[in-house]
Parts: sequence; structure tokens; C-alpha cells
Amino acid sequence: MTLFLGLGIAGIVLLVLSLIFDGVLEGFFGDFLDGLLSLPAIAGFVSMLGFGGAIVLGTTGLGVAGATVVGVLAGMVTGWVVLKLSRALMRDQTDATPRSADLVGTAGSVVTAIPASGYGEVLVYLGGQPLKLSAKSTAPLPRGTEIWVEASLSSTSVSVRPVER
Repeated sequence: MTLFLGLGIAGIVLLVLSLIFDGVLEGFFGDFLDGLLSLPAIAGFVSMLGFGGAIVLGTTGLGVAGATVVGVLAGMVTGWVVLKLSRALMRDQTDATPRSADLVGTAGSVVTAIPASGYGEVLVYLGGQPLKLSAKSTAPLPRGTEIWVEASLSSTSVSVRPVER
């Protein structure tokens, strides 16, 4: 029983270490194992081997051999599930971060009038989010005018023109 509980605890310690030293095993054996094993998968296997074996040993009369077989099977299933889940999470990618160049061609409206020789403010939507930017135009634009972004001057300012209908 002590050996099985020790393996279970060692698996949990290995899991904590895998969170701290993420990718170490893959770095050492990456080409050889080709990602078949990961530290969290090994930690899940060892932990389930230990705790599963301890549960079987304490609740049934199968003995050490039976507890070991059940623990190994439970550990293999747990290791496989952890490996599949971690791979799925690693493949989960987010969209690219919007850049100021993505503003070109965006429609919006003037929220602070744009004078002929200065800056005003416009409201545009980038990635579904409202974005208030400083804006300049070749012609003065009153508040509420629909605009198109012609160019991104900086991360916080754009050059705009009125929408012509």
C-alpha cells in the first residue's frame, strides 16, 4: 500500500514540476519520441498507477499483482487522456492581434469635428470592438459624418475621408 501511495504522490509532484518546467522532456527527447510522451502524461500515468493500485489493494482481495495490473491499465488510460487533452489545448489558437494597418478601409463616424488643419476624433470598429482614434482629413468634417479610413498614421491616429454616396 505504501508503495502505491508513494507512486501516487510522486505523480502529483511530477505534475507540479511539469507545470514549472513545461516542455523539458519534449526538449530532450523531441526528435526521438516525436511528441508521443509529455511530462504531464507521464505524471498522470504514475499518479493513477499509484492511487488506482492503492484503491484496488485496499478495497478488493486481488493482492499486489491484481492491484498493479489495474493500476497500470488505469495509468495508461489516464496518460492517453492527458496527452490528447494537452495536444488539443496546444492546437487551440486565437485570432491574430489587430494591427494599425488593419484599420485601412474601415468605416466609422466622426465623434469630434475635424477642422481643416487639425485633428478631430472618429469612432471605428476593429475586430468588433469600438475604437476611438484621432483623425485628420483634407476637408473639415462635422460631427456625425460617415467616414472611411484612408491610412493609419500611427497606432492612435488615422487619415480619413467622407463616405460619398
